[in-house]
Amino acid sequence: MPLDIVLLLTTLPDSGSAQKLVDAVLDARLAACVTELGVVQSHYRWKGQRESAQEIQLLFKTSAARALELERFIAANHPYETPEIVVWPASASAAYGQWVAAETHRPTHV
Repeated sequence: MPLDIVLLLTTLPDSGSAQKLVDAVLDARLAACVTELGVVQSHYRWKGQRESAQEIQLLFKTSAARALELERFIAANHPYETPEIVVWPASASAAYGQWVAAETHRPTHV
């Protein structure tokens, strides 16, 4: 039976800032996995001008329980003034969904 997970997509200006964000997210257990989709060419309008830039695209896999916290963390730690943060629910295999839930579970302190 499929389990629900959440996917979050963002782009960063370079590999250094991408790695810094990946490390911080994984250390905080806000995502179970981050896939670097590689260098992409983005075309967009910004402050009245047409722009184009090479960026690093990242895909985060997290639990529904941690999705909002992940979104807020990325927004607060992103180098862009208005970062691309696209979030959508997804169904995962039972085994993968359980793994995502386990890896993003907030540890209980005794």
